[in-house]
Amino acid sequence: MNEPVMNGSVTGEPVAPAGNGPVVSLEGVHVVHTARSGGLLRRDRVHALTDATVSVGRGEILGVVGESGCGKSTLAKVVVGLQPPTSGTVRFRGEDLWAMPARTRRESFGSAVAMVFQDASTALNPRLPVRRILRDPLDVHGRGSVRQREERVRELLGLVGLPGHVADALPGGLSGGQRQRVAVARALALEPDVIVADEPTSALDVSVRAQVLNLLVDLRARLGLGLVFISHDIQTVRYLADRIAVMYLGRVVEEGPAADVGGAARHPYTRALFSATPSLLGGSERIVLTGPVPSATHPPSGCPFRTRCWKATDECATEFPHAAQADPAGRHSWHCVHPEAPRDGGHRPAGLSA
Repeated sequence: MNEPVMNGSVTGEPVAPAGNGPVVSLEGVHVVHTARSGGLLRRDRVHALTDATVSVGRGEILGVVGESGCGKSTLAKVVVGLQPPTSGTVRFRGEDLWAMPARTRRESFGSAVAMVFQDASTALNPRLPVRRILRDPLDVHGRGSVRQREERVRELLGLVGLPGHVADALPGGLSGGQRQRVAVARALALEPDVIVADEPTSALDVSVRAQVLNLLVDLRARLGLGLVFISHDIQTVRYLADRIAVMYLGRVVEEGPAADVGGAARHPYTRALFSATPSLLGGSERIVLTGPVPSATHPPSGCPFRTRCWKATDECATEFPHAAQADPAGRHSWHCVHPEAPRDGGHRPAGLSA
């Protein structure tokens, strides 16, 4: 019987994206958790994700930014299939992911979308050598013969810039940067179309972060990968991503090309978020937010940012604003009743301190 052949490439030649449509798309997705609070009998509903609509295809990088607790990691888990939505639709190559038979979902989606977790020291089994860690996905999915799997392990190590002897090392004997490269290699094992990277460099030293980021950019160019890159480092996302989705309290409040979202933000929260990080590209004055931070258990009516927004009016409390678009193609959209001007002249919003 002929064994299936794996098609991974370490030649450095760019791989063309397979088709123009999105690999994974979320349509009006909600995720609501139940949590105990104030006693054993009380259960609150936590709105982790609300009406989220995003997509990612091969060859593009979607950056996701926002404060801690805004739903970025929940979004990542939904995209990679670790978290089913409470409502809404997750589509894989146009088909409803959670309407697929479990076996089809495991075999087709499970090999097409992979994840790189935040901390490789906890994501990798400390008792297994790197060879076993990289072989596990191949063994589970029955890819190739034993010889082909061993060859794939060597290929993966070369793909992420690690020497062959690392295959015999335990994760604890590697540096933080090497462990994260192993995590990236494991994500690449089944030749996915999309990788979801949730804060992949936050646990690394500054010098090592740049190496891992450059590795991801290089892999995107060589393999035609799609990448969902989630990070607190807003300026890195601005540099790395093709598109940026800005999240606040479980909602995507602005989304569009990185140059538009980073340089001509329309949602006040996006403007405040980018002003809070130093940049060599501009001298915009920092916007300091005041007002109560809302709870995901009891989110405010209307726009969730209105409790901290300097432009909020009674109209903002009635309902969450429909998406407004900067162009007919809808490449740059935002949800705000009183959006920022397309070009900010550098004024400081009234009532805020620098």
